Formats: sequence, C-alpha cells, structure tokens
Amino acid sequence: MTVQEKPRYQQLKEQIIAQISSGKLRPRDRVPSENELVGSAGVSRMTANRALRELTQEGYVERIAGVGTFVADRKAASHVLEVRNIADEIAHRGHEHSATVLASAVERAGADVARALQIEEGVNVFHLLVVHRENGTPIQQEDRYVLRSFAPRCLEQDFTRITPSAYLSAIAPLQEAEQIVQAVMPDRTTRRNLQMQAGEPCLLVQRLTRAAGRAVSFARLHHPGARFELAGRYSPQVFHNRHSLSKVKWV
Repeated sequence: MTVQEKPRYQQLKEQIIAQISSGKLRPRDRVPSENELVGSAGVSRMTANRALRELTQEGYVERIAGVGTFVADRKAASHVLEVRNIADEIAHRGHEHSATVLASAVERAGADVARALQIEEGVNVFHLLVVHRENGTPIQQEDRYVLRSFAPRCLEQDFTRITPSAYLSAIAPLQEAEQIVQAVMPDRTTRRNLQMQAGEPCLLVQRLTRAAGRAVSFARLHHPGARFELAGRYSPQVFHNRHSLSKVKWV
C-alpha cells in the first residue's frame, strides 16, 4: 500500500507523529483540536476523532476533557505497584532495550544483603551489576544479589541478551515482592554509569523477591530522576482484597 492509499486518519496520525519526532511539537505542547484539524487538514470530524483517539491509545498525546489535547511526556516510567521486566516496559513503549554487564561474580554477603535474604553474613551469593538502556540512554542500574541455591547457573547466562528478570522467572514464578522507593543522591560510580549530571537525584527502588516460600533475590534499582518516573493506579476494593505484587513477573 502506498502512502497515497493509506486511510486519511492514518496519514493524519503520521503527520502529527512526524511533528512530534522532529521537535516541532514538544512534550506538553497543545495539539490541534478535532475542529482545527477538520479546518486545516480538510478531513471529516470522524477522521480527526479517530486519529486523535489512536494517538492517545498509543501514548503520543494526552486528551484532557474540557481543556484540550497535548503531546505526552514519554519519559521512561515504571508502575509503582507492580514488578515488571524492564525490557518488557521498554518494548511496550516501542523502544529498544540494551544492557551492559558490569559485574557477574560470587561475593560474600554483606550485612544488609544477608539481612534481606535471611542468611548469615559472609555466605557466598551471586552478584550482578547491570546497566539497562532505552534507545541507548541509561535508565536503570540493577544491583542484584541472588541465592546460589535458587539459581545455581545464574552466572552462566548472557545478561546482555536476557534480563535477570526473564531468567529468574523461568526458574520459578514470583510468589511475593516487597519494595521501598526513595529519592537519594547517587555515589560517583552510579552517577557515571547512568550518565547523570552532578547534583541530579536518583529514584532508588529496593526490592526483595520471594519464591518457593523464601527470599531469593535482593536488588537495588537506581534510576536517573530526570529521565524516569514511577506511576501507579489501583482500585481500593481490589487493592484491599489482593496484594498487587502477588501475581506479577520479576524485574
């Protein structure tokens, strides 16, 4: 199908996406309304409505009732209540995930790791340090410790091709997760790994995951505050009756 043969709503969508991609329309800029598109693009109201509706569904714009339509801020985001594979999150946004493994070794558990995993201090655990990128830009430093007995072949994996999330979920389904979210100032190494500006804060997610009735993994996930946000939505009734982390995947 040629460009000329594409449905008019699709052509209109592509025109708006091109303006967003080129920077002519920037995040939070107002997008022409249905009435304005009917007049300027010479399309029907139904065509304009479908184009804006699909752009909203695909995350390019946000429609605010009674106010207007605006270019969405497509900042990397993670759900504050759920535990997800970061590669899946990035793919959902239509972007490319890549990773660099900075550490993959057996280490003695320090006091905080031992306390989290409920083991004795000094016991050998697997340690992974991975920087995850979205379209080449670092958005997460994953500093993870894993019980050797739970994933004995962990260090044999190529974590540039498969995330720790995907590997661990293949071993056993997630049973329970606990997490604490904090705003912190990163150390020099973390700032360098995430290509952050001096004085820029991090969002730190400390996550403990359990499977087979025991704690099996403890992770510190640092995200650049200027390039990442946590968001969530829940129904009070559902949240009251079922913990939102009980049936989701590893991250």
